[in-house]
Amino acid sequence: MSTSIPASTLTPVVNDRPEYDQVIVDIVDYVMDYIIVSPIGYVTAQHTFLDALGCGLEALEYPACTKLLGPIVPGTVVPNGARVPGTQFELDPVQAAFNIGTLIRWLDFNDTWLAAEWGHPSDNIGGILAVADWLSRNAVARGEQPLTMWDVFTAMIKAYEIQGCLALENAFNKVGLDHVVLVKIASTAVVAQMLGLDREQILSAVSLAWVDGQSLRTYRHAPNTGSRKSWAAGDATSRAVRLALMAQKGEIGYPSVLTAKTWGFYDVLFNGEPFQFQRPYGSYVMENILFKVSFPAEFHAQTAVEAAMQLHNQLKGLGKNVEDIAKITIRTHQACIRIIDKQGPLHNPADRDHCIQYMVAIPLLFGRLTAADYEDDVAKDPRIDTLREKIVCVEDPDFTKDYHDPEKRSIANALTISFNNDSQLDEVIIEFPIGHRRRRADGVPALLEKFRTNLARRFSAKQQQKILSVSLELNDIKDIPVNEYLDLYVV
Repeated sequence: MSTSIPASTLTPVVNDRPEYDQVIVDIVDYVMDYIIVSPIGYVTAQHTFLDALGCGLEALEYPACTKLLGPIVPGTVVPNGARVPGTQFELDPVQAAFNIGTLIRWLDFNDTWLAAEWGHPSDNIGGILAVADWLSRNAVARGEQPLTMWDVFTAMIKAYEIQGCLALENAFNKVGLDHVVLVKIASTAVVAQMLGLDREQILSAVSLAWVDGQSLRTYRHAPNTGSRKSWAAGDATSRAVRLALMAQKGEIGYPSVLTAKTWGFYDVLFNGEPFQFQRPYGSYVMENILFKVSFPAEFHAQTAVEAAMQLHNQLKGLGKNVEDIAKITIRTHQACIRIIDKQGPLHNPADRDHCIQYMVAIPLLFGRLTAADYEDDVAKDPRIDTLREKIVCVEDPDFTKDYHDPEKRSIANALTISFNNDSQLDEVIIEFPIGHRRRRADGVPALLEKFRTNLARRFSAKQQQKILSVSLELNDIKDIPVNEYLDLYVV
């Protein structure tokens, strides 16, 4: 006896291959055809590049980072391989991208983009720089022209724009996905173009990046916060290089990877909702990028740390200490509370650098916040947890509104200290961190000083001077072949 299925329930699949999703087409058209004409975009790209390399040099001081570096098989040297700044490694472009991306991101001190989704567009430099150097060394070996640093800066502007514009209106965090999905998409698109892929191949490559499994955010949040958040970007940008190389070999794409019913990205991972866009691709993101200048702190806490530094001096002048404090109130924005308002034990450096209470307690106590302050030998000071327990975050709706305002893009925090005798200090409010576009006059000199400090961690005075002599002005660095510039960073 057979059981028939009502005809009304049958949905025949029409297997006509669709056109590529418009989101993918727009990314590929931008990468292939858009001409960057923004002088401030290129100058800012130069500054973000130097800052990112400097962050990587500082990360080389941390064994938890360096143990992940080098070739997959120890001792492997790739002919005409990509160099990893601050090391002697010569690697294939996929592994070099992982190395460079991991170094840049390790200490949470590189640039930031804040919107509906958060992220760090300089994470893309891992793939961009590895491929640019690899292509350049092989071009020179064939007697051809290498890429220049101008090419690197152009690729950076486009990768920043893709990642940042996708982030403006689309909160991947709200569906549990990590923002490094956008690093993978942006890096894949620009790396594919650098490799010389044609339009169909770049469409394939970008679709392959969307069809990939995407990282969960769980390694950034209690109770699972851990060091993967420091190498997730390296993983994403290196995966992008791998996918672009596969597309170069003719691997087919998946045109409706986003919109396909049941099996597409929107239905599977984005609650069935299509992406929203605030603006067309240009150079907006690079022009408005946020620098971490003074503190290796998750960016939503940058202004809180700056305010805490001011309050430290006031406490010191009054002769007050932790025992005198009854409560500290942080008036803040919703994203800060969502990401870094954290109570309870902190188990490792990755836990601490995503806890606003910890990042405020350290400068209040010591008048500083450095990468070393997240390590166990500092964290064991009992006064830190005592102070953390007294810190309360409250959302200010106006702060949240200004955070999302594209004309303002503030990251405001306001701190008030109340004492046991019912007195309190005046609230210290800071809307824009020193790395904000509105504070470039103060921020850029400090950013370049940060770069000098990081060079000194790794190189002799003579080598530092060679690097500085060609790095600080755009006109000096822009025409240098990528391979020659990276040779300056070999130890």
